Amino acid sequence: MSLDQITSQMKQRVQPGALDATVKFDFGDDGKIFIDGNAGTVTNDDGEADCTISMSMENFQSLVAGDLDPTTAFMMGKLKVKGNMGVAMKLQSILG
Repeated sequence: MSLDQITSQMKQRVQPGALDATVKFDFGDDGKIFIDGNAGTVTNDDGEADCTISMSMENFQSLVAGDLDPTTAFMMGKLKVKGNMGVAMKLQSILG
């Protein structure tokens, strides 16, 4: 799945006010996804976010597919969180 396809899917799931924060998924060289939960927008911009989640595109796809547990991924270092950890915990509704 490409970055454009993932971005498009997230745009369908994110509603204005669904998340009272900004989140950035950083896939390194594969790109970024920036979610503004207040506005309900999803872009590929690289802005300052309340919470930044860094992981590989492959691990992200496994996570969304349900093949990778977020807690396990975090403990194994496959997923790194910077900023507000509480925001990261609320992402299940957008990802699941």
